[in-house]
Amino acid sequence: QVQLVESGGGLVQPGGSLRLSCAASGSIFSPYEMGWYRQAPGKQRELVARITSAGSTNYADSVKGRFTISRDNAKNTVYLQTNSLTPEDTAVYYCNYRFVPNGRDYWGQGTQVTVSS
Repeated sequence: QVQLVESGGGLVQPGGSLRLSCAASGSIFSPYEMGWYRQAPGKQRELVARITSAGSTNYADSVKGRFTISRDNAKNTVYLQTNSLTPEDTAVYYCNYRFVPNGRDYWGQGTQVTVSS
């Protein structure tokens, strides 16, 4: 089993920034990918950003140039730096761990990000 603990969400004004963190613990085996997804009220969960163990990244078009995903392999931790936030970024953000050989996914409990003036 893999446990994921997210932190860093909150309320921020439009144009502001937040840094989300997600620490993985338990049965961590390489190779694995980590990522962030989000789900807004009434909408499906969507990919925000992913990062491989080698550091390759991909982003949703809606966040390119504003969000940056990074990881610290020694700490089994993934980060999401969010800048220039807009109300459309309001959602619950979920951390994901995927063991690459079998595609098994684990999810965090989610952290709320609210962008409002």
